[in-house]
Amino acid sequence: MKSFEYGDEEIGEIEIFFIVASFMIAVGVLTLPRLLAESTQFSDGWVSLVIAGIISISFIWVTAKLASRFPNQTFFTYASLICSKPVAAVFTIGIAIYFVALTAYETRVLAVITKQYLFDQTPLEVIALLFLLVVVYAVSGTRVGVIRLNILFLPIILVIAVLLMLLNIQYFEVKNLTPAFTTSWAGYWKGTTESFFSISGFAGLLFYMKFVNRPKKAPKYAMFGVCVPLGLYLLLYVMAIGVFNTETTATLVYPTVELAKEAEIPGGFLERFESLFLTIWIMAIFNTTSLAYDVSLMAFCSVFGKVKKTTFIFVLTPIIYLVAMFPEDVGEVELMAKFLNYPILIISIIIPVTLLLLAKLRGIKGNG
Repeated sequence: MKSFEYGDEEIGEIEIFFIVASFMIAVGVLTLPRLLAESTQFSDGWVSLVIAGIISISFIWVTAKLASRFPNQTFFTYASLICSKPVAAVFTIGIAIYFVALTAYETRVLAVITKQYLFDQTPLEVIALLFLLVVVYAVSGTRVGVIRLNILFLPIILVIAVLLMLLNIQYFEVKNLTPAFTTSWAGYWKGTTESFFSISGFAGLLFYMKFVNRPKKAPKYAMFGVCVPLGLYLLLYVMAIGVFNTETTATLVYPTVELAKEAEIPGGFLERFESLFLTIWIMAIFNTTSLAYDVSLMAFCSVFGKVKKTTFIFVLTPIIYLVAMFPEDVGEVELMAKFLNYPILIISIIIPVTLLLLAKLRGIKGNG
């Protein structure tokens, strides 16, 4: 038996692995093949994905290393030690606002996809509200409970993704992948930035590392956690190009869903595989959304220590719903995603690197 129980507020390094993987597997899986097909030629998008993966693995190590220097301390606490309390408050509130916006975005995209492919007669507003209420129910309980849901759902999500690819092998044409290395440097760079935005959701580690009981091992498991979504993105991208070719993939809003529509289970056991796929993928979006909302709550609660979590939930939930419903069409939802991409560079790279360098230069460490 391990040295902790799920009943308390401690987690192990395995849970960090699941948190990182779950954070990155969501809406990006459905849209990234199109974004890479728009930026690169033939199957060259895998190069951009690998570069983005290396960058993400490097900076997730920095993030986990920073947090592991201050065991059992919140981000706001150790950021205050490294720089100053006002600066730490600005960083923490900024991160909280970002994750509130991310929660709204994930909620809206879930509603759009569900209405388009599953419940075409149900109003978009109703779908978004019901999903958000489920997320609220999850984050209202214990934090470890949210993590355990991620541990439960992630294997199911990966199994259905592998099944999706196996069912499309019969349509896969190798000729669609060639010729190789025909993309310009600008195309590779654009593909790398698009890929990085999809696999850079690891800023939550700045907050979840507080609960890790063996923080020294966490950076290694966090790096392993990136490899799961990176491998999944690579396989799904190559499969989309092999089945549809680059030109067609670039015109599909959700290429991965279209792959699910192409899939056929032998014997007519399930005529609409995309319904099963989307039902399971709702779990993936739920994982990311619940973690994002939970991080925002942790951030706000750490700065405003006297305010209860339930109070923030009552205040933030209507705001999240209104932000989610603000875009009028899919084009504005895509624009919302682009706006959310810019703060990622600050949250995932600039803040952790700056704080880690300052902590090392000033010799500041926690008490663990």
